[in-house]
Amino acid sequence: MKRVNHTLSYPGTTVDEVYAMLADPAYRKAVGDYQRVIDFSCEITPSGSGMTARLEQAHSTDRIPSFAQRLVGQEIRFVQEETWSSPSGADIRVTIPGKPGDMTGSTSLSQSGDDVVQQIDLAVKVSIPLVGGKVEDLIAGFVVKAFDAENKVGVKWLRGEWRV
Repeated sequence: MKRVNHTLSYPGTTVDEVYAMLADPAYRKAVGDYQRVIDFSCEITPSGSGMTARLEQAHSTDRIPSFAQRLVGQEIRFVQEETWSSPSGADIRVTIPGKPGDMTGSTSLSQSGDDVVQQIDLAVKVSIPLVGGKVEDLIAGFVVKAFDAENKVGVKWLRGEWRV
């Protein structure tokens, strides 16, 4: 199992503004477009003081090592489910349909002065003999890049600077 602990910052904003952005399907689609996903869907459902978010996206595997391409094919599909109990925190589960791997963990939003800090903590597990550890490392790196892309779009989105 590989752990991913990653911190992102959204300057000059509030937890409520970041949460509202994360609850906006248009923002989630913008992130998918920025990452050049080849298929995308998003469902967001308010639930009490929180929400559930379900994202399904497929990424091309043309930029991953050949050993991994042989395992997953020409695309890799992720289903990300977030259960936000409040604007400040969520449980995350990411599955890879038809593949022996998943990610589980949490994310939190907190105010730090004028900025919002997002902390992500995930466990990546791939159950493939001999190469599972390599694939976990590959997925962990991919996840960090995906959250960095989300942050890059988010910072511009919150400033009203994002252009599709």
